[in-house]
Amino acid sequence: MTRSDQGAIKSYFLNDAPKEVRTSIENASKGEILNPTYPYSKKMKSKDYNKQMDALQIELVKMQSWVKATGQRIALLFEGRDAAGKGGTIKRFRENLNPRGARNVALSKPSDAERSQWYFQRYISHLPSAGEIVFFDRSWYNRGVVENVFGFCTEHERERFFRQVLPLETGFKNDGIHLFKFWLNVGRAEQLNRFLARETDLLKQWKLSPIDVAGLHKWDEYSQSISETLARSHSENCPWTIIRSDDKKRARLAAIQTVLSGLDYEGKDAKAIGTPDGKISGGPDIWDA
Repeated sequence: MTRSDQGAIKSYFLNDAPKEVRTSIENASKGEILNPTYPYSKKMKSKDYNKQMDALQIELVKMQSWVKATGQRIALLFEGRDAAGKGGTIKRFRENLNPRGARNVALSKPSDAERSQWYFQRYISHLPSAGEIVFFDRSWYNRGVVENVFGFCTEHERERFFRQVLPLETGFKNDGIHLFKFWLNVGRAEQLNRFLARETDLLKQWKLSPIDVAGLHKWDEYSQSISETLARSHSENCPWTIIRSDDKKRARLAAIQTVLSGLDYEGKDAKAIGTPDGKISGGPDIWDA
């Protein structure tokens, strides 16, 4: 966040946020879910979360050992609304993994040279090699949503993207890459509440950008682009997993459970993994605008 942007989130909250969003934030009690359509009214208790997460961390370590021993390649894409918890979820995936075989990819805006290349080109070089797990903190789906909302691509470029993306991902999978696509979605009041917290936290202000601030005014445009992107890039072979992330704890558990359940690694303990919560995790039909 630049000096000129400081206070922009608070200003939006006071002057431009929908009344029901302001009221929800102002009247919320500790641990309360702000999204009225979320299937739970309270956030998950830390005691229950920690118990499940500890078991899942052991399974993740087992999974990585299998990946390294057998030369598997795993690519995990994390997309979602701003402040939906992508980075925090990736952090929980990686916290006990060997970083030499589990790397994070978070690309900045393309250079002039990259803008002249085939759109997918700068992402291809980051795909996993044998024995690697790669986490994409945002991905080629920028073109489907963010670039469209802010006019960073033409309609022709976006249409070309949609024509190419599923055949390309199918090619990845046919070549042996295990591909997981996650869309983390957060309600409007919860998103703004997280932004307000970031703006006043000197350790988290770096997470805010001018795009985040401008995006607050474009909720409906985002919703339309998200809905279209999910519909046009979801298939049986390359599906999206939607996770409603108003409760970060439940979201992190569901994401990890989805990956572990989808891989047949040595020593897998299905009971320890459990089943992703179908109330907050599923296909595009559970996406909530």
